[in-house]
Amino acid sequence: MLDHIFLTVSDMARAVAFYERVLPILGITARLDYDGRDGPPGHPDLKGFGANGRMFLWLRAGTAAPGAVHVGLVADSEAMVNSAHAEALAAGATEIHPPAPQLHYDPRYYAAQVKDPDGYSLEFVFKSWQHGS
Repeated sequence: MLDHIFLTVSDMARAVAFYERVLPILGITARLDYDGRDGPPGHPDLKGFGANGRMFLWLRAGTAAPGAVHVGLVADSEAMVNSAHAEALAAGATEIHPPAPQLHYDPRYYAAQVKDPDGYSLEFVFKSWQHGS
């Protein structure tokens, strides 16, 4: 199980604004700024996002490497996938594929995929047998 991931972003203010707008739709509402001076020498400043008492998605400034990372984010319903997709596009994402069943994986796998402002692939995913109530 993953504990956290860092995404290196080219424009921190733009990235924070994007994620602050999109992630709350998925229930990711916690935010934390980490001052790198509090860590070991050379530790970067971080902007964190999380939920349920955990911070798990961190942004750091630098040269983005969008081809290196694909992030799948859990949605609790098809409606949540649709909402996250629409908000991401409104916040500056570009579409990879619209919300729909991903039949090549499983007919119950419902997802949409976008590129964030740095080009990272984000997938909003509802798997009825794993996610939701």
